[in-house]
Amino acid sequence: MQLAAPPRSEDEARRFYCELLGMHEIPKPALLAQRGGVWFASGEVQIHIGIEQDFRPARKAHPAIRCTDYEGLLSRLRAAGVEVSEVDDIPHVRRAHVQDPFGNRIELIAE
Repeated sequence: MQLAAPPRSEDEARRFYCELLGMHEIPKPALLAQRGGVWFASGEVQIHIGIEQDFRPARKAHPAIRCTDYEGLLSRLRAAGVEVSEVDDIPHVRRAHVQDPFGNRIELIAE
């Protein structure tokens, strides 16, 4: 999944995706690394943060990520000041929406 971010925001992306979501950074191919941005992975899931000069956050389209430690993750996000909106509109599915530091919507789903 690719999401966008404003220029010079790689360190902020690392803090959110690595430190808070628990993903790890993966290297970008050399030719793509010249463009900026940063890639993250957890298991088979990858999120690629691309840099856009005329950045606008993805507020509707979003990745949905299954979480093994859903409660722990939500607690860690809240403790870091991230607004967590739990929703109950799908029967028998525990899920929440958060925004990355750039306003991109992320859905977290309990396994």
